Amino acid sequence: MTQQEMMRKIEALLDDAKTGVLASVDAQGRPHARWMTPLVLPRWPNTIFAVTSPHFPKILQLDANNQVEWLIQTRALDQVINVRGGMNIVDNPSLKAQIMEAIGHRLTVFWKQNPDNTDFVILETVIEEAGWSVPLKNIKEVVDFRQKGE
Repeated sequence: MTQQEMMRKIEALLDDAKTGVLASVDAQGRPHARWMTPLVLPRWPNTIFAVTSPHFPKILQLDANNQVEWLIQTRALDQVINVRGGMNIVDNPSLKAQIMEAIGHRLTVFWKQNPDNTDFVILETVIEEAGWSVPLKNIKEVVDFRQKGE
């Protein structure tokens, strides 16, 4: 499977599920997992985006260790994708506008926890590796995104 094919799988699963679980590790090495609303944007290959408040604890966790993993699965639970990579905290007005246009309407829980709709940052995951599986059929494909040109 190529990187482009894997990105199409990631996008398809996100279109179906609308959510994913983001796992990070704090400075003491303790894992933290939380539901998020990630998306991919066509102009940004090999990247997953999400939003958060600059005041949420995950910002400190990412400052200590920016390696994360996403778990995304279909609503039918028949396909699963694990995505690993480095996460950057981005505060870019143009990118914020694109992301809000795409998923702002799906961020109900986020807006309840962060009522100031101008106080947010973008979480940018630069994909290093992704694995897609269909557990009931014993199918698994892994793509290394660190290999250029695939």
